[in-house]
Amino acid sequence: MRTAKITRKTAETEISVEINLDGTGTYDNETGVGFFDHMLDQLSRHALIDMTVRAKGDLHVDDHHTVEDVGIALGQALTQAMGDKTGIVRYGSCLLPMDDALVRAALDLSARPFLVWNLDLPSQKIGTFDTELVREFFQALSTHGGITLHIDGLHGVNSHHITEAAFKAVARALRDALETDPRKADAVPSTKGAL
Repeated sequence: MRTAKITRKTAETEISVEINLDGTGTYDNETGVGFFDHMLDQLSRHALIDMTVRAKGDLHVDDHHTVEDVGIALGQALTQAMGDKTGIVRYGSCLLPMDDALVRAALDLSARPFLVWNLDLPSQKIGTFDTELVREFFQALSTHGGITLHIDGLHGVNSHHITEAAFKAVARALRDALETDPRKADAVPSTKGAL
């Protein structure tokens, strides 16, 4: 089973993340940040990763530490659940439309974290959620998940649609990359022999 449970406790947050990479997209996410929970639900559902997230953070300050630390813990859980990455496809990409928004995500589960971010969000807030935290989440996820991740916004005028398209695009790319390669299920997908 490709599963993991990560707990992370700091002076600012207390996070618990449980995932199953071979799930059906069942989710139960409670971070205290409503819009962020909605995005985590999308990530789980469209990646087909079963996900339970619990977070208690210093929301009286702002949402930053909670969102970033969930990204860190989720990245660590992905790394743990993938193990040595034997048999995975490794690469994934998705071009995802959502109404006015069109977002492209491409990723490599390379153990070489790198984020290329070309996503403009027209508004500073979605409800009470700071849109700058979208990048913070994906930076933490890519760094701690060892993911080379490119996110490009091609079209869009509505920040909610653009953000949701980004989460769904990354989810679909992850789903493809995490699948077992039926032609090479017994090997790590690298000429180095390790990732």
